Amino acid sequence: MSSVTSSAGSTTIDSAHPPRAYTSEEKRHRIFAIMAASSGNLVEWFDFYVYAFSALYFAPSFFPKSDPTAQLLNTAGVFAAGFLMRPIGGWLFGRVADRYGRRTSMLISVTMMCAGSLAIACLPTYAAIGAWAPFLLLICRLFQGLSVGGEYGTTATYMSEVALRGQRGFFSSFQYVTLIGGQLLAVLVIVVLEQLLSEAELKAWGWRIPFVIGAIAAVVALFLRRTLHETQTEASRTNKEAGTLSGIFRHHKAAFFTVLGYTAGGSLIFYTFTTYMQKYLVNTVGLPIKTTSYVMTFALFVYMCMQPAFGALSDRIGRRNNMLLFGGLGALCTVPILTALQGVTRPTVAFVLIILALAIVSFYTSISGIVKAEMFPPEVRALGVGLAYAVANALFGGSAEYVALGLKSIGHETAFYWYVTAMMVIAFLVSLRLPRQASYLHHDH
Repeated sequence: MSSVTSSAGSTTIDSAHPPRAYTSEEKRHRIFAIMAASSGNLVEWFDFYVYAFSALYFAPSFFPKSDPTAQLLNTAGVFAAGFLMRPIGGWLFGRVADRYGRRTSMLISVTMMCAGSLAIACLPTYAAIGAWAPFLLLICRLFQGLSVGGEYGTTATYMSEVALRGQRGFFSSFQYVTLIGGQLLAVLVIVVLEQLLSEAELKAWGWRIPFVIGAIAAVVALFLRRTLHETQTEASRTNKEAGTLSGIFRHHKAAFFTVLGYTAGGSLIFYTFTTYMQKYLVNTVGLPIKTTSYVMTFALFVYMCMQPAFGALSDRIGRRNNMLLFGGLGALCTVPILTALQGVTRPTVAFVLIILALAIVSFYTSISGIVKAEMFPPEVRALGVGLAYAVANALFGGSAEYVALGLKSIGHETAFYWYVTAMMVIAFLVSLRLPRQASYLHHDH
């Protein structure tokens, strides 16, 4: 049987560490824990994306064009929440998870997201309180950005520790299933509201409904997460370097920069073929906006369904091989796929090309959490995963759209294709550093 190679610490089938037998009750408990942790992840991303999808309707209530100060606050809010708060959230919640437990961190995170959504749903508009309205919206958004910044590392760590040994790739893939699912559900809620309410009603009060739904869903996720057992041991929590930056950079610097290296490429190509692709299909390919929405909605649904299959594949061939296939195929295929898309006239052909790209990305996203968690020991695992992901995601993922559109505006759009390709080459080279044999996560919690 093949070893589940992985980042320093895979937990798969290998001859030295065969999967132990679980009782049926233990299997049920562990699978329920995965579902409970995933539910919170889904709610976090639903709440985060709902803001973007409903902004068209609530923007006039908070950012009237006649007020330049409000416009600047809008820009600052988007920037701060999307870029500044994620690394801070990754550091803060990683520290909490490593020092006080994964369960505690996940409970605080989902509670903060619930509070942020509920506050946005109840906010008075600019007409009622003037410039305080966009300022308060900014504060709520910063709150949510902090929460979602801390969600990834803690959830990835918990799911990797609780998953059934020999199937950790498969079960950990549900982190991205719920991440993409949150985005799709946010779109679906907006589409349903558009069918039930007029545009005037949506702009007047209907935009608040998705935030109320998000807050209620977060309460449900909170109760589910309260049932989780803690995976962090007392010995790890009381380690003097638990959850500290010195603990990472003194003993695990190489692991941190390895994770940073392949997450940079992973975040960039993920955002290229998900969020930026909608604009690319309209602005560069020339497809109608409504057609593009259908293409991307179906593509994201298929992409979501791919994750467990690619996660299970990593349990068979090893995490390292998954990552090498991701980096190698990404480097070879990005330019041909984006170039082919430029000349597409039929949406079905665009859909096939995007699915091909997302299949390549799935080699990484399906095991994104586990391949990072396996790089660090328990006392710095959540911090190592969360901070490395958040920094790389902010620098390379969050900027993907701006870089692509900036290069297009100066007539060098194809340079972006090569930029993504170069990052894929780096991801491939960094993945070569992944050990063939797992180091951490051998022992069940």
